[in-house]
Amino acid sequence: MMEKRKKTKGSAFQIVKPFSQTDNKNLATELKLANIELAFQNEEKEKRADELRVANIELAFEKEEKRKRAAELIVAKKELAFQNFKKEKRAGELIIANKELAFQDKEKEKRAAELIIANKELAYQNQQKGKRAAELIIANKELIIQYKEREKKADKLIIANIELAYQDEEKEKRAAELIIANQELVFQNREKENRAEELIIANIELVFQNQEKENRAAELIIANEELAFQNQEKENRAAELIIANNELVFQNQEKEKRAAELIIANKELAFQNQEKENRAAELIIANNELVFQNQEKEKRAAELTLANTELKKAEESQKEYILGLEEIIFITSHKVRQPITQIQGISNLLDEKIVSREEIKEITLFLKEPIKSLDTFTRELTSYIYQLQYKVKNKNGANE
Repeated sequence: MMEKRKKTKGSAFQIVKPFSQTDNKNLATELKLANIELAFQNEEKEKRADELRVANIELAFEKEEKRKRAAELIVAKKELAFQNFKKEKRAGELIIANKELAFQDKEKEKRAAELIIANKELAYQNQQKGKRAAELIIANKELIIQYKEREKKADKLIIANIELAYQDEEKEKRAAELIIANQELVFQNREKENRAEELIIANIELVFQNQEKENRAAELIIANEELAFQNQEKENRAAELIIANNELVFQNQEKEKRAAELIIANKELAFQNQEKENRAAELIIANNELVFQNQEKEKRAAELTLANTELKKAEESQKEYILGLEEIIFITSHKVRQPITQIQGISNLLDEKIVSREEIKEITLFLKEPIKSLDTFTRELTSYIYQLQYKVKNKNGANE
């Protein structure tokens, strides 16, 4: 018997804190709470996933809208190119009309020379014919000056059309860049901000080009007004020439026809300029819509990123807490088992009907060591639980 007790005493007891049923219940409650929190976080994750799906559907819709806008821009560019072609054709017709007017002026000078010869033959009407010839010479000089001015205006118009064609080419390039940028947005969402900046720069350039176009249109209107004024002056001179020269009636009628054609051409140019301004206004509205959609996309992406970051932090905190609880359970199941096994062995010795007081004292001494170990372990476990809770709370507070 005593040898058996000595062997029992010889087995070294480790110092472990006692772990009561209340602590086990608390741990089980905390595990349940942790599971509930995990379930809640999983629900939140699913909600975030639904929001991500909805956001992706919205992004796909916005990309489709962008593609439609790009197609509309291409159609508008083609219409502008067609209008510029028409404008160039009208400018060519104006140049031809000016050449015909110059030819008529030369014919007029020939007729004036013939009139001078006829006036020399008509001695009685020399003075009257001289006056008329002087008036004709002055009128012809004024017409030559006006034709030179008109040729200068035509040159300016040609230069303006060349500049407009260059601007249209620049616009097509910008439209191509917009199409490429939209295709890149499908694959490179991380480069969105850079592309948005490029779109803003392109929009500023388009606004600048539209302003330049309006300036050119204003210059064309001024040129058309000057041409209308010159046409009025021409009609006045033509009326004087009709009074002075009944022989030039046919030529004056031809001149009036050309003036009418010029007025019609000017009206067509004014209509085309108005159509150009309408297209420019539509382009500005489309660009503003694209900027607004990109801003909304960036906001949604930032919100989703923030939500995902918070979820990841909460998951890490929860995992750390669960790992701590699992470690507590593991330590409890190993460290508590040894002193409890020792106490059970000592209690089995008591069941053997020991009568001697010395044996009872010896058994009591054996009981003190496992009890002390359980008490020490209980204190250490309580301290560890408090430290774990404090660490998790501090981490959650830092995340908030």
